[in-house]
Parts: sequence; structure tokens; C-alpha cells
Amino acid sequence: MKALLIPAMLCMATVTLAQGTFSVKNETALPRKEVISIPYAQFQHEFGLDTNFVVKDHAGNLIVHQVEYRGENQAQNILILVEVADRSSSEYKVEAGKPLHTPSKTYARYVPERYDDFAWENDKVGFRMYGKALEGRADDAQGMDYWAKRTDKLVINSWYKSEDYHRDHGEGLDYYSVGNTLGAGDLAIFEKDKLQYTKHYRNYQILDNGPLRTTFVLNYDPQDFDGQTIALKKTIQLDAGSHFNKISVQLDNSEKKVTRIVLGIAKRKEQQPNYGWNPEKRTLSYWEPNVQENGHTGIALILPKGKHKLHANDEAQFLVETDIRNGKPFVYYNGAAWDREGTVANAEQWKTFVRDESIKLEKPLHVKFN
Repeated sequence: MKALLIPAMLCMATVTLAQGTFSVKNETALPRKEVISIPYAQFQHEFGLDTNFVVKDHAGNLIVHQVEYRGENQAQNILILVEVADRSSSEYKVEAGKPLHTPSKTYARYVPERYDDFAWENDKVGFRMYGKALEGRADDAQGMDYWAKRTDKLVINSWYKSEDYHRDHGEGLDYYSVGNTLGAGDLAIFEKDKLQYTKHYRNYQILDNGPLRTTFVLNYDPQDFDGQTIALKKTIQLDAGSHFNKISVQLDNSEKKVTRIVLGIAKRKEQQPNYGWNPEKRTLSYWEPNVQENGHTGIALILPKGKHKLHANDEAQFLVETDIRNGKPFVYYNGAAWDREGTVANAEQWKTFVRDESIKLEKPLHVKFN
């Protein structure tokens, strides 16, 4: 919290308070409720405001916002949760005032009490990555885990404290099985047509932690893969209300400029898995069968532009083969939904949901200052 307060105190002494309006335009046929980002320098220029301000909709209702720091001491962006009907615009007003206090809708933390897990969540979904202390144990797993929630409350702390989160007590449960797969959309090295898992993350940095966006970095030690020393850094971002993480991967290969990787989704034992691969939209969606009467989970990937090849015949997981270049962030999205959460009820709805998410990414909301 200190990092959030100090810049605000400095700005209060130096900036003349003002006000203004802006509009948000939605060019898609989809209703949108999501977080927009305005660079802080531009926000100051347009409104003449410090970090003590409020945002109101056209009816005068206070709207939730967040000052984003991205791990820096000074504010970087202003995040605002907006709602815009399909093919229309919404108007918002910014003025000086005490910021609206609201319970956080996103959260992440290091979990040393559970073998170095790193877990994160929002009001829709929860995820975790495994840490060093789990390596070598009989219960070790490789990829990303998904927690099936059916509450908008943040549950990471209470579930870990209970040590009974593999049963549903009304808020959901962790029934997703990762095992020796990439789970809910993690990546692995794929040199010489051979899948090679990385070791678990070694350290982390939380850049922002709610109320509208949580962003953190997971760092991986350099590791040898057939004579190539490869180091990884993953920056993971989750916004309030979203079922999808934004994952930016930075890879450094000591021997090659381009490294072949695969992104994966764990399969369940079934004869005809219900999945959809859309090369044009670069999306892969999978709707799991009902596992031990715990309901159905949907997992999906949305990939950046480039050459991608689907491997659908692996018994354990779907794999999408692609390349990462040294020094160039590789940005993709992975997401999940549980039929008992209430947003998505079946496989067709999940495929549509994933398609719609890709459309939103292709056509972001536009902000205009009035």
C-alpha cells in the first residue's frame, strides 16, 4: 500500500484539480463489460487531476477504478471498469473527489505453506502454478492448475487455510487434474519434435494486486535443453470479470534466435473429446466430460498471429506448436469456465464464448476525450 499512497501525496501538492468527460465506443455486436486502460500521463493531461478522483457514469453512479503501477513507484495507467452496449458508446465523467472504495475483485499471492504454489483469482476463476518445493515429490505436476469457483468472493486464502478445497462446500472446488501435462494452457519446449517441460518457477514479483487488475511476474532459472540454455519469464495479468489470463512470455535462448514451443490443454480419458480448433481466429477450446460428478470445465487458448500447428492426437493433451523469438514478448490468452459457475452451461456455449473473446481482443474498446 505504501507504493500506492506516496505518488498520490506528491501529486496532490503539485497538480491543479479539474474535471472532464470521456466516451467509450464499442464497435462490436457484443455487449462489453471490461477494464479499460488510460496512460496516466495522458489522463493528467486531459483532466488535470492527481490520483484523488472519482469516475461517474451518465446517471451519476460512481464507477470503480484502479491506479496501476506495473511495479514502479509512479502511476503508469488508470484502469476503469466500463460497460458499453453493442455497437454503441457510453459517457463517463471524471472529477476531483475521494476515490470509491470497493472490495478487490482480483488477488494473487505466493503460498509457501503449500510447496511454493503461486495462486491468483478474480470474481470468476482461479489458477495456480507450482513451485520449486513440489519438484520431485510423488504429487508433483507440470502445468497450470484451474480452480472451479461459483462465488464472486476471493477464496484463495480461505481455501488454503481449510486444506479441504478438493470438495465443494458451496463456493466451488479444485477438481481439475494437471498431472504430467500442461494443464490449463501452460507452455513447454518442443525441440526435435520432443516435448520437454521446464522446471517450476523460482521467484516472483507482484506488480499490481487489485481491485480491478492483478499482474505478476514468474521467473524461471536458465535450464539446459539439448545444449541450449533457455531462460523464461512469464508476466500474467487477470482482470475483474474476465475468464481469461493475458500471458506475456519472454524467452532467452543462448544458442538460437527462434525457439520452438508448444502450448497445451490437458485431455480427459474419452473416445471423442469435444474440442474446437479455429485456425483463422487462432483459438483452441475444449469442453471436458463430467469428471467424478463435479460438472464440466471448459479450457481455451487464444494465440497471437503467426504460424501454429495443432497436435490433437496426443493421448494426454492437446498441443499447439509455434515459435518464440528471443527478445520479443509472446502474448497469448488462456481461459476457463465451469458449468456450475453460471456463465457457460455447455460445449457450444463455451465455443461461442471463446470466439467472442477473440473478437473483443481484435476490436478493443476505443476511448475518446471530450
